[in-house]
Amino acid sequence: MIMVKFGVEFVPKEAYWKTVYYAIQSEKRGFDNLWITDHYNNRNVYVTLAATAMYTKKIVFGPGVTNPFLVNPIMTTQSLATLDELAPGRVVLGMGAGDKTTLASTGIEANKQLSAVVDAITIFKKMLEGKSVNYEGNVFKVSGTKFNFKPRGQIPVYIGAQGPKMLATAGKIGDGVLINASHPKDVDYAVSQIKKGVDEAGKNMSDVDVTAYTSFSVHKKLDKAMQAASPVVAFIVAGSPDIILERHGLEMEKANAIRAGLKKGDFGAAFGSVTPKMIEAFSIAGTPDICNEKIARLLKSGITQFVVGSPIGPNVRNSIDLISEQVIPNFKQ
Repeated sequence: MIMVKFGVEFVPKEAYWKTVYYAIQSEKRGFDNLWITDHYNNRNVYVTLAATAMYTKKIVFGPGVTNPFLVNPIMTTQSLATLDELAPGRVVLGMGAGDKTTLASTGIEANKQLSAVVDAITIFKKMLEGKSVNYEGNVFKVSGTKFNFKPRGQIPVYIGAQGPKMLATAGKIGDGVLINASHPKDVDYAVSQIKKGVDEAGKNMSDVDVTAYTSFSVHKKLDKAMQAASPVVAFIVAGSPDIILERHGLEMEKANAIRAGLKKGDFGAAFGSVTPKMIEAFSIAGTPDICNEKIARLLKSGITQFVVGSPIGPNVRNSIDLISEQVIPNFKQ
């Protein structure tokens, strides 16, 4: 039996206590990792994680993912180091380049994304040493920067990546890689790029927690699982480069209709343009048996952690129970 860790992602768009409730439920139901998304238009990720730390005992958690453009790397380090005091040894950092469209709405230009992520992680690791840090990167520079408290130590870093250079860099400098993909074609490609970075660093693939960060939707009825996945898939399609859409043989005309609908705020038109082929390409959606089959295929790519991401299912609470009863036991002894 292939052993894999199971993670779960929550978007803190609801009242904080609901997210905390889901976190408690996930821990009790056998999930290993908890990821909270970081977008300015939802509740604050660190407040949510702090509340989660107070009500859980063993689940490993962190932002999944934050970015260096909206939140300066120094502040990210301060936040994670403080969380690590609340929940010693249970905290990880998920860092990515951020979504250009979302960042643009805040007036931020996300330039030199790869350099920004590398700079941010370098600063993060140096600051956790508890010494005065001097660093001059391509995007971020610090001079004589030091905390007035002593961090507990290094915190594992997971890098969210899609493009070949970011994937290779993640394999080279990351403790884990968050692959934002759900289809074997995309995951196989991502793992091949991660391996290049791992080899360059003289590491082994076993040194890196290779994580499939999927859009997931499960229900006993197939149509309900598919329906719940459609809105999330619409946003994935809209944000995907054309080369990714072409890899899956998706019609550009329908993809552009989704993009236009989302841009105008016509969500009915956008979600209604999502096809079953798009759901197949950009999510794992279906009955428990269907989901189990798709997870098993991804594990053959070399995945060591599988994340059930938004929407999880038509009803989050019920879907967590269903996953714990009919999915996780198939991949854990």
